[in-house]
Parts: sequence; structure tokens; C-alpha cells
Amino acid sequence: MSFTLLEERRIPELDALARLYIHDGTKAPLLSILAKDENKTFGISFRTPPGKSDGVAHILEHSVLCGSRKYPVKEPFVELIKGSLNTFLNAFTYPDKTVYPLASTNEKDFYNLIDVYLDAVFNPLLTEDTFRQEGWHYEVDPATKALSYKGVVYNEMKGAYSDPDDLHDDLCRRSLYPDTAYGLDSGGDPAVIPSLDFKAFSDFHRTYYHPSNSFIYFYGDDDPEKRLEFLDGWLSKYGYLKVESLPGLQPAFQEPRKVMATYEGKEPKAWVALNWALAAGGTSADGKAAARDTETSLALSILSHILIGTPSSPLHVALIDSGLGEDLAGFGLEESLRQSAWSVGLKGVDPEETNEVEEVVLSTLGKLAQEGIDPKAVAASMNTIEFALREKNTGRFPRGLAVMLEALNEWLYGANPLDVLSFEEPLAAVKEGIAKGGYFEALIKRWLLDNPHRTSVHLFPDAGAEEARLKAEKEALETAKASMSPARLEEVQAQAARLKELQEKPDSPEALATIPSLSLADLPPKTAAIPSESYPLADGATLLYHDLPTSGILYLDLAFPLDGLEDRLIPYAGILGRLLLEMGTDLRDYIELGQEIGIHTGGVSATALAASAWKTQALASYFILRAKTLAHGAPKLFELLGEVLTRAKLDDKERLRQIVLEEKADAESSVIPAGHRLVSLRLRSGYTEADAMSERMGGMEQLLFLRGLSERIDSDWPGVLADLKALVASVVNARGAVANVTLDRENLSSLRPALEVFISALPNRSRDARPIRPVRAIPSLELLSAPSQVSFVGTAFPLSPADPRAGSFLVAKKYLDTTFLWEKVRVQGGAYGGFTSYEFNSGLFTFLSYRDPNLESTIDLFSKAGEFLTSASPSREEIVRSIVGTIGDVDAYMLPDAKGFTSLVHYLTGYGQADRQAMRDRILGTVAGDFAALGEALAAAAPRAKSAAIASAQKAEEARTKLGTGEILKLL
Repeated sequence: MSFTLLEERRIPELDALARLYIHDGTKAPLLSILAKDENKTFGISFRTPPGKSDGVAHILEHSVLCGSRKYPVKEPFVELIKGSLNTFLNAFTYPDKTVYPLASTNEKDFYNLIDVYLDAVFNPLLTEDTFRQEGWHYEVDPATKALSYKGVVYNEMKGAYSDPDDLHDDLCRRSLYPDTAYGLDSGGDPAVIPSLDFKAFSDFHRTYYHPSNSFIYFYGDDDPEKRLEFLDGWLSKYGYLKVESLPGLQPAFQEPRKVMATYEGKEPKAWVALNWALAAGGTSADGKAAARDTETSLALSILSHILIGTPSSPLHVALIDSGLGEDLAGFGLEESLRQSAWSVGLKGVDPEETNEVEEVVLSTLGKLAQEGIDPKAVAASMNTIEFALREKNTGRFPRGLAVMLEALNEWLYGANPLDVLSFEEPLAAVKEGIAKGGYFEALIKRWLLDNPHRTSVHLFPDAGAEEARLKAEKEALETAKASMSPARLEEVQAQAARLKELQEKPDSPEALATIPSLSLADLPPKTAAIPSESYPLADGATLLYHDLPTSGILYLDLAFPLDGLEDRLIPYAGILGRLLLEMGTDLRDYIELGQEIGIHTGGVSATALAASAWKTQALASYFILRAKTLAHGAPKLFELLGEVLTRAKLDDKERLRQIVLEEKADAESSVIPAGHRLVSLRLRSGYTEADAMSERMGGMEQLLFLRGLSERIDSDWPGVLADLKALVASVVNARGAVANVTLDRENLSSLRPALEVFISALPNRSRDARPIRPVRAIPSLELLSAPSQVSFVGTAFPLSPADPRAGSFLVAKKYLDTTFLWEKVRVQGGAYGGFTSYEFNSGLFTFLSYRDPNLESTIDLFSKAGEFLTSASPSREEIVRSIVGTIGDVDAYMLPDAKGFTSLVHYLTGYGQADRQAMRDRILGTVAGDFAALGEALAAAAPRAKSAAIASAQKAEEARTKLGTGEILKLL
């Protein structure tokens, strides 16, 4: 075997054996981790430092997945999405690296995916047409001959530059490293992207996409020897190539610097943050390892949590209490660069007061360093971080992928990746330092107060920025056109026409046959059952229990019905969790309460659920508190939960104001980055009780409510306080509550008596009859204006609720997403994404686009989707691929806590095991006629379909004029 083992180490923290190899021929490093985890993970990463902000690394990330030598189809990535059981499949561009990760629980599928990805990165076709499609190209208006820019990454980055949060965070990072690759935008500045040509694009791949510049990773329970044999089959074709790709270190600043910038906005709200360059990692100039000290790295992450990690953290409190802004700004702790960084500030600041934010940050840090940090704050953060380290709960993100990204934080820069994966020794060192006293105070002084490598970035609104940007873009296009001869202009037109022709041309059956796929025989015919038992508790409550291996951690969800809530109180339910957990109680203020939760639990959070019950479509609405702790800590957890549920202090006017302003700022900040979600919810709220309620608790209606509430706090405080008291009195009720417990059985017997006592101590009242929740009256087209360079477009079609064909419709949906929408909205339309959602309980089928340069044409495309499905003639192979992909979605990999919560939602909505098996049977039995049936259902629902979009004010007005209809609501 052509690999040399450099080191083998047992990593108890991962319950895994790690082996670090080097490939003899190419010198490509391989980190191979043997873990008892069926969710196998693979990744290949390349150091890709940019030389300009032209987005070359980002465009290449997209382009290598558009066909390769072995898999010569237009979109292998899409074909894999369509016909794989993957639990993760994507690619990421970072400031200094490009990462291609994947995961699957099915070993055959896992190696199929790896083979396609390796051919993609090493042997991509990389045609000029691919570059134009994914990067940028000119299009010529047939009537006026005017030029415009098109391209997927171009429009994606237009969306990123429309988001002040994203823009400010990026400027903060770049401000610290102006003389290195980190001072550039690896994603691409829309104003610079058109300077990239195909030659520079191709050269970038030749330079950096070589095995000698790669970092290869395996994790999971597959055969470790098979990994080596498989990889050698790929790498043995290459020799060694010296690649100069290590990002340079930024020379230290001798004094702090200030950066001033603007964003497109008319509201007088600024962003400001202080940013520090911290420890440097990787290889020093003399070639020796200069890795970040693991103790310091861990200590800095704990310090960040101490300072700003929770609403009760001292710097968080000081900034919010200052009244200078609405919510925190800054990116926090950044460890994925060669030089790590830390950033904090405020957003929603009066542009005249940004310097005062700097003063608050520095004076607070100085006071903490001089007078000391509250030991309870330190204990709370220590417990929170240690709990997270031991739990290793990555949610839907594969655990192996999280480990890979953690390893890359050092590995990419020449250090040993195994050192960063073991936390026991540095954790013990931190604890020892704390015991000696002044530990974190010394860190504040060394890395923050006495560190001149600091910047402050002030981002101000500019009401004329949009007009100036459009003017500059127009002038650039006019200049480009003026430089073109008539022959060149015709050539540009011909290139665009050829690209469109290629985009519309289907792959040949022979090319499609090269893509590996699973067969129906590879799919388990039975839907996996989550262990679930229900028992009655005192006072009309229910215990729902899931016997799952949790390593002694109790996951507890407390679901309280919202069905008796008065209509006027519904919007308050969107912030009820913060009211209970962050207002304090009559026993302690919110700072001490937050510390107690941090010290004694793994965290407590809240969510609100509004869903349509299976088959009946009745509203199932609940407020859910979610908590976790070690099983032996359950009594203390119940004590704290009882306190917040029954003794919450609701009359702190200033604290409520702070919470409302933070929530409002978060809601406003989500308009552009989460525009597709908000459009979807806005549309659906006109059809079902559940979606109308969700819109009021978490959509645009919630934003409008928060704006009004922020004013009512002053104009009608007695009325607001009365609402808060009525809200808590209505929701906190043992009768009808469900305690959802996920825990290994040996710990259940000791838990249940404490749970019974806790439930019996809650208020117990009769529950009012559920009122009918009215749906929102929505126009046929609603246009929501915001300062965005791209749009988010949606159309909702109301199909039959709980249709017995729903399983087959899910398969047809998968086909629709990966053919018609991908090709028309993304590939040809230039949007970053186009997809659908199908809620089979309610029957709502919603079409959505993301970061879309179009609006009216996208709505028109959505209206034609039914016709496409009706006339589609998918081959049996295509149908099977879509079935496999759908089963992959249905069988999404979940950790124990997610399984328990999913089972709770099934219980609350009446979606039983038999229903899920019937759905699976229908999926597996899908035939071609089911695709046409969905098309016919969409056509039948078309008269009741509604559309909505978030777009710039100019784009919204143009759409209303062109379509001759539409109502415009200004959001931002």
C-alpha cells in the first residue's frame, strides 16, 4: 500500500482511533478516523488562497461539480442529490480553503459519492460555458442591445452584499489582515467578479487542485484498509507537486486602525464592532510548526462565551444596557483562519454614536480585567463548554464533518490535526489556571487590552448607495459594450445563445448511466421506528418516553398547548421563551438565572410549534421548552424550570424593551439572508390555521408586531404587562402538557418521581375550547420591498390535504427540484437556488427561489411546472433515482435528541408509525403516472395559487407594472 503511517492515536474524547498517513507518491496527507458511527464522512480539501476578490475559488467550487471526465453529465452533483441516501453533500469556499465533504450511512452509497467527488475535483471538464454559467457572462438585450451580467455566483454574492450583517462581518475579518489573502473576499465582490477571465480560472484549478495540495479525511465505521486501497487507486496516477499555498501571516499592527464603510439602506442604523487578531497557527517562516497552543485556543473560546455567550454575559449586558444599539454585532470567535480573531459590537446604532460603542467595549473589558469576573459567570461558561465538548451534539450536521472542520483549523497550516481533537489535557490546564486565580482576567489583558492588532469597523447606511451602485454597474456595462466591435458583440450574443442551448439540452442516456446509484433493493422497505411509550402523569399531563442511548444525558421537552390562547396574544408566543428564561424571576435577576442554568444544565431553549394534524388538518399548536442535563442533575433542572414557569418576573420594563429590540433587530436582519423562508411562510399563512399562526409567531407579522410592541412599551405599559401576565397564565398549565423524555432506560426510574413532583407543582386549570384561528387574507401577488440586489420569489399551490398519493408526490417533487427548477431557475435563470416544499398534512405545495436576479419570469416558470410534470416521460432509471433520493430525505440521520423531538412532533400531530409506513410504501411504489398526477393536481390548484416576493423597491414596482397587479409592503 502506498501510504506511510505517521501516527496512530486513541482519541477517548471521540471514542475513536485516529491514524495520520502520508501518501508516498503525492505526499497527500490522510486523516483516517475509526469511529463507531454509521454516519460515515469523507472530505477532500484544498488550500485555495485568492489573489483578488474576483471569486475564482468560489466559482471553481461550483464549476468542478458540473461534469468530469468519468462522469460527463452537466450536473453530477444534482444527479447525486436525486439518487443518493447521502446525509450530507455540499461544498464550501472559505477565505483560504475549499472543502468538499459528504456523508452517508450506506457504505455502497458512501463510496459512490466519494468516487464522483474525486473525479470532480481532479478531472473536471471546466469548459468556458461552465465558467460563464457558474461565474459570470454578458447577456445582450435583443431589443436594446444593452448588456447585463448573469451568473450563479455573481447573483449569490449580490445577495451576500445586500445583507448588512454579512457585509459587516466580512469587512471586520478582512480589516485585520489587509496584506494577506484574508484581506480579500474569497466569495467574490460583485463589482470585481467580471474582471475574472477563463484563463485565470483554469490556471487556478491547475495550481491548487492537485493531490499534493489536498487534505483527505475519512471518519466512521467502514473498513480502514478499504479506505487506503480506494484512495491509492486515485492518487497513484499522480506524482508530487510543490504547491505554494500557505496563506501569509499578517504583520502585527503597531496601533489600532479604523475602517469606515457603507451599505444600501435608508434607516439611520449603523453597525460597529471592535476586532482583534489573536494567536497565529500553522507553519512559521523557518518551516517549523507554529500551531496555536491548544490550551490558549480552548481558553479563548471559553472567554468568548464568558463575555458574550449568553444574555447574562457581562460584556453582552454592558452593550445592551448602554442603550446604544439593538443587538450584538461582530462575528465572535473565528478559529478557521491561520490567525484566529475575535469580534464584538452593536448593530442598530445611531450613526452619530458609533464611537461610544467602542468606549463601552474597552471600558467594560478594562473593568473586568481590573476588578475580576464574577466566579459564577466563569463556572456557568465552563460547564456549558465542557458539556458541549463531551456531548458532541452537532444536530443534523454529521458529527464526522464537525470533527474534520475542527482538525482543519490546525492541519491546513502544517500542524498535527490530532492535537486539536483531544480536549482533556487543555481543559484540565484551564481548570488549573482558574484555580490559581486571575486566569481569564490575564487573557483579557494579554489578547485584548494590550493587543494593538485591533480594528474598529463602522458600517453606515447610505440612502444613495443603491442608485450609485446601479449607475456604476450601468457605466461599466456601457464601457464594455463601447469597447466591443460589432463582430465581438455578435460573438457575445452567440456565446449566450450557445450557453442557453447547452443548458436546455438533456444529458444523453449513456452519460447519465455513468452516475452510480442505488437500486430499490438497496433501500430498507420498513420505516425505522423510534422507541416511544406514553404514560399518564398527574393533573392531566402525559409522559412520552424514548429509550435511546444518550450517554447518561437527559433530553427533556415540555410541550404546553397554545390552543386556548386569545387571538391578541398569539404574537407574544414568538418571544415567550425569552420572557421566561431572560427576564429573571422573583427569586433572582436574569443574570443570576442565566448563570444558574449555565452551571447546572446543558442549556434550556424554547420554540413554538404550529402544525396541521395528520388527516384532520386540525391546528396543533404548542409552546415547547427544551432542556438537557446529565441524568443525575434532573432534580436541579426541574427546580429551575419550575422557577421560570411559575415565578417569572414580567414587570421589568427596561429588560423587556431590550429583549423586544433584540428580537426586532434579528427579525429585520433575517429578511434578506432568509428571504425564501419568510416568503414561504407569508404565502402559506393565507391557507391554513397552522401557517397563519406560524406567520404571526415567526414571520413578517411577527416583525410588524415587534415594531409595534417596542413603541407600546412606552405608550401603554399597563396594557403590555397585562398581556404578558395573561399569556403566561394561559400557556403554563399542567393539563394537556406533554413531557417528552429521551434517555437510556436505566436512568428513567430515578427520574420519574422527580418529574411527577415537578408536574404536580405547575398550575392546573381547565382548558378553554379552541377558537378557530383565521387565515390571513392575501392578494394574488404580494411584493415585500427591502434593499436587496436580488429577489426571493414564491408561489403556493393548495393541493388536497393528506392526499393518499402524497408519498408518490414527494418523489415527483424530488424530480421537479432536480430537473425543471434546477435547470430553469438556477442554471438558466442565474438564481442561487430554486426548490419546492410540500407539506402533505395541509397539502400546500410551494415553489421558491433564492437570491434570484429575476422576479416576473420566475413566477411564470412556477406556473408552468405542472405542465412540465404532465408532459414529462421519466425513464424507469430516473424514477428510481428520485425514489432513492426521497427515501434519503425521509430517512434523514438523527442523533438521539433529534429522534426524541421528531417523535414528539409525530405524537402531537397524530402522524403514527402506520401512517409513516404507508407513506414509505407509496414512495417505493411510485410509477411514471404519479408524476403526471402531481402535474394535474398543480394545474387544478392554479386558480387558488398565490405569489409573493421580497425585492428592491424598484424591482417590486417594475413587477407590479409589468404584471398589472400586486400589493407592495415596505419591510426595510
